[in-house]
Amino acid sequence: MKKRILSILLAVCLAASMLALPVGAADASVTTFADVSDRETAVAVEALRLMDVVDGYGDGTYRPGTALNRAQFCKMVVYAMNGEDELGRYRTVTVFPDVKPSHWAAAYINMAAKGKGVIAGYADGLFHPERTVTVGQAVTILMRMLGYKDEDLGGIWPESYMAEAATIGLTDGVGTNGYAALDRGHAARLFLNLLRSDMAEGGSYAATLGSVVEDTMLVSSTADTTGGGSNGLETANGQVYELSSGKRSNGMLNGYKGTLIMDRDGRVLTFVPDSVGTSKTITLSSVKAGEIVDITGTKYTLDSDTDTYYNGKETTWGETYSWLNAGTSVTLYLGASGGVEYVFVGGITGSSNAAVIVYQNGSTSGFATLAGGSSNYAIYKNGVRAGAGDMRRYDVAVYSAATNSIRVTDTRITGYYESCSPSPEAPTSIKVLGHEFSVLPTAQETLSDFRPGDRITLLLTEDDQVAGAVEANRSGASGNAVGIADVSGSSAEVALLCGITVSGSVSGSDPSRLDGQLVRVSSTKAGELNLSRLGGGASGELDVSARTLGGKALADNCLVFRNGPNGLEAISLRDLTSATVPANQISYARTDWAGRVDLIVLSGENGSTVYYGRAIVTTGETSSVWVPDEGHEDEEPDPGVNGHYETTTGKTSLTVQYGDGKSVGPFQTGYSVRTGDYVAVTLNSQRDGFASLNKLTELANVSNSAWSGESAVTVGGRTYTVSSDVACYNRTTDTWMTLSAAHAHASTADLYVSGGVVRVIEVR
Repeated sequence: MKKRILSILLAVCLAASMLALPVGAADASVTTFADVSDRETAVAVEALRLMDVVDGYGDGTYRPGTALNRAQFCKMVVYAMNGEDELGRYRTVTVFPDVKPSHWAAAYINMAAKGKGVIAGYADGLFHPERTVTVGQAVTILMRMLGYKDEDLGGIWPESYMAEAATIGLTDGVGTNGYAALDRGHAARLFLNLLRSDMAEGGSYAATLGSVVEDTMLVSSTADTTGGGSNGLETANGQVYELSSGKRSNGMLNGYKGTLIMDRDGRVLTFVPDSVGTSKTITLSSVKAGEIVDITGTKYTLDSDTDTYYNGKETTWGETYSWLNAGTSVTLYLGASGGVEYVFVGGITGSSNAAVIVYQNGSTSGFATLAGGSSNYAIYKNGVRAGAGDMRRYDVAVYSAATNSIRVTDTRITGYYESCSPSPEAPTSIKVLGHEFSVLPTAQETLSDFRPGDRITLLLTEDDQVAGAVEANRSGASGNAVGIADVSGSSAEVALLCGITVSGSVSGSDPSRLDGQLVRVSSTKAGELNLSRLGGGASGELDVSARTLGGKALADNCLVFRNGPNGLEAISLRDLTSATVPANQISYARTDWAGRVDLIVLSGENGSTVYYGRAIVTTGETSSVWVPDEGHEDEEPDPGVNGHYETTTGKTSLTVQYGDGKSVGPFQTGYSVRTGDYVAVTLNSQRDGFASLNKLTELANVSNSAWSGESAVTVGGRTYTVSSDVACYNRTTDTWMTLSAAHAHASTADLYVSGGVVRVIEVR
């Protein structure tokens, strides 16, 4: 059986550790402001911090609600114009009597007023540098920077300026009250809008600062530069650009499309996202060429040519989806209509360059250091919101600047230490289970205790880098690597749920029995895998609606697998036909650190694939057969004298169509069903007939207004969920279509339901 092998899964089991101080933890060039909770503002602050337009306070805060005075705003204007190199000529002149050369902002104020002509004083001839700057004053200055002239904007100030600024998007996210005080948060939004704006006479403002590289994806903020630093911005095409400010990004801008703004020496001033937009990081349950289903059962549709950024490179969804599997973390960028505009594989946490290993249950020691000294962060463990009490020994954590969260994972790989590079004392890579793992600098201390030939347990980060290592037989550090096996002869590849593929030879009798199964993986020899099929674990009945198994709650990120047409497949809970699944139909159930069930493998009828679709019944031709009486076999037929005719009716066959070009059958059947009925069927173990058939319940003439998005519809006071792969049939044209097309085609539809879930839709 040929299966898709997962080449990389950047899982949402996002990580952290206590091993050593993270690289750059005390480096002021890398800053995350814990008091900026709004994501759009945080993105603006980071883009402008890299350009030196804004910065924080000595206590590590940004204070977005603090009002700016006119002197502070002038300094921001100068840096936004990339004019700091010209400041020298304005330090010793006096333009305003109340701004002497000794004033800290004299050069900035003089340059903005005399050198650039974008700001003026008051009618009394003074500048009043300590007065609070208003939104109207700030917008007026920025409009002048864009080349708009006062005489072109009308005679009412600041209303005419504010109105024109709104039409070009300059005040997006800032508000329309020109008399309000401008605070630091809104100032960042205002300047980011400036960098996205066009000049009054055409051309972008960003291009006036040097040059621009548009429509690019930022995949790394800590790339090595030719100068030996790690403040390079790497784009999806592999190009690395050095930041001219010398600062390093905190990773918040990773995964965004946008524009690199370059100075005249070819170095990057900053990266400006096209727009913050709507993004959603999800964990995959299943993927197809035209849709994504996450572990909650939510479905997202997209085209095969949708821009996708995978393994640090720009590609398309059609070229990527077959490499992804259940458990993969992806970030979707959604347009105003809810459609997927592009996909970033691996979430937006930034590159892991430091981690902390938890050595004591319930400890978060070292987490604040990861977060740049802040304690105002959220904790997620294996993609689920967690607290300090959920931390367990040997958990690993990293910090996500994009979400201001500590991301923890408990992924551990146990196996034979095959090789390393460049040396066991200071390895940068290590090979275990036939896979080459990257080693974080903070992990080298623990790895230096081991040598090739040892059995070792690796503690991994979210992006499968090694954060540390312990002895394989140490209590509490056993490996938990689980994946789907692809066995061919005496060798195997296993697509691990943590996001990597391992390979090697397989010993034992009949390893082919593990082909397509969920297995646990380890190794005791170089080049060899030890595989064991998962079985047992938590026991009891699965209550789908209550989300419990044997009384244990299901985790929010619970993965469910069952046997499908092509082997083991990941499904959503709402794809199950029954409200309950008996214990004898569950072959394995795993619990997480909190005792919640986070992995289920189904077997038997309820674990079999259920096909929901439209019945097509065919009957063989009717024929008459002469039956002679005994002793008259050789005579010519003479009805009523020497024999009679018997009518034979052909056997009935059933085909179930469940999409465009998708069907099961035809199989002979004794079920009472007519063409056009909507049914749920399962196949027998030989897959040459139907094991079960049930008619779906019809909800007739349901209006489109009853729908809540694509995932729910309310009929008769009851809300029904909608299957992630719901099939839609147009009876008039005898064609299958998407849910969106069905809504567009007709204002009402007939819905066919099983277990409180809409399985098939028919329109006319």
